[in-house]
Amino acid sequence: MKFGNGKRYNSFVGYYREKYGERLQKIVLDAGFTCPNRDGTVGRGGCTYCDNAAFHPGYSTPGKTLRQQTDEGIEFHRVRYRNAGHYLAYFQSYSNTYAPVERLRELYVEALSHPEVAGIVIGTRPDCVDGEKLDMIAALKDGTLLPEWRRKVDGKTLHAPVVTVEYGIESCFDTTLARINRGHDFACARRAVEMTAERNIDTGAHFILGLPGETREMLLEQTSMINDMPLRAVKFHQLQIIKGTAMEREYARNPGDFLRFGMEEYLDFVIDILERLRPDLYIERIAGEVPPRFVNETPWGLVRNFELLRMLDKRLEERGTWQGRLALLHQK
Repeated sequence: MKFGNGKRYNSFVGYYREKYGERLQKIVLDAGFTCPNRDGTVGRGGCTYCDNAAFHPGYSTPGKTLRQQTDEGIEFHRVRYRNAGHYLAYFQSYSNTYAPVERLRELYVEALSHPEVAGIVIGTRPDCVDGEKLDMIAALKDGTLLPEWRRKVDGKTLHAPVVTVEYGIESCFDTTLARINRGHDFACARRAVEMTAERNIDTGAHFILGLPGETREMLLEQTSMINDMPLRAVKFHQLQIIKGTAMEREYARNPGDFLRFGMEEYLDFVIDILERLRPDLYIERIAGEVPPRFVNETPWGLVRNFELLRMLDKRLEERGTWQGRLALLHQK
């Protein structure tokens, strides 16, 4: 089975190209949010694996205005992605719905005022949304909140911005979520996804492969729980143990509790997961990148994501398989 661009999995980059006619490149923004798992509302110290500085680029810092971050991000990405036509303001750092709805509206509208920004992606936690916030986000998506907003994308006029909400779910198992000090259970994540999808907002989710205590069998079982949620897209990252985190200390004490993958082994395991996922789910990422200074070892070397994706294409071809192959067999 082949998807867009001859791929054997459903590429999220291809989804944007197919729907909007051009590449929409994310610009990472830091709007100065924090997290209920850090400020004492849910907990303190954050998730055991987390050091937010390891996951966003140098142009994205809270001391700069959103406009300045966006301008610098566009210049940065014009070098790497010359075929990008417009940009998506990606509220990534910490929990980007963790503020009163009036403040959220102000920030989202500010980001969308940039003439080269065609939409926003809102990264957040499942326990940081409610009906009022999601109604406001839905009003952005359907154009009622910004009725005069317009963008020319691939010669066509967008009358409302592209809007996606992306949840950090990380694991579908409550024992894991408790162990990594996540501060919510899987039922909370499922409710948030359902509430978001009910409002016709594109909904994505992020999962980490290799969290302590999880086995290969658990991670393959997890695919059925992912399939049951009304998600549009998923991201997978291999666990990377960041210096100075609680997880680094836990790994030093109990390394046997962690699944550690070589690069080729990881690609084969991702394919095992892809085979079990619904074929309509878009795959946004299969691995994460962390600057070498944040980790004690880089067992894969300095392989970039685009190289991994080429390797994934080749390995899918070699195995004669594709996303959803086993999910489809199960449905029959």
